[in-house]
Amino acid sequence: MTASLEFILLSTTRYGENALILHTLSREYGRRSFITRVGKKTSMALFLPLNILEADITQNPKSDLWNARGFLALEPLGGIRDNLYKNTIALFMSEVLFRTLKDGANEDGLYEWLLGSILALDALESDWSNFHLRFLLELSGALGFRPTTLDLAPFAGDDLRSIDGLLTSSFADALLLPLNGSQRKKIAEELLRYLEFHTESSISVRSLDVLHDVFL
Repeated sequence: MTASLEFILLSTTRYGENALILHTLSREYGRRSFITRVGKKTSMALFLPLNILEADITQNPKSDLWNARGFLALEPLGGIRDNLYKNTIALFMSEVLFRTLKDGANEDGLYEWLLGSILALDALESDWSNFHLRFLLELSGALGFRPTTLDLAPFAGDDLRSIDGLLTSSFADALLLPLNGSQRKKIAEELLRYLEFHTESSISVRSLDVLHDVFL
């Protein structure tokens, strides 16, 4: 059986010489992987992290790894792809999601929240340096353990006041909080430890160093 599916691409893994495994998030299946064939004429721009795609999914009765083909990009995301800073934030977001969400994870409203976050980043014209920090706090809520300042205190060290501002301010005000690159990296590490504790996962995010270097 074949059906159309809308999903957000979290990451890809090369499989042999002419196939990709797509790690995705969708309303219907939550976190799930599919396989697709690629060739020399395949546009690999389709498979950038956090792309919002539609594809035909064919179930395989002999495997849980179903086939995906006939891709359509539902959003161009030019605001992200044409901006080095926002593209690096998107890479960080996708890596966090890939390492945090377990196969089959399907929290109610998670897809809609992530879709809104991607489109918000795409639309921002300035003041995006704190976006990934607010994203980590909102991700905790989307996964069902919405933190309070008291919850975050054991992980926050000397940054509790800044984290409280990121948590309790409006979205727009959180993006305007004055933080330097070193502070942002340290706060991101603290929030990742909070996520690790609650998801019982090891979240090693290599793109955080890239993000720090880009925003210096």
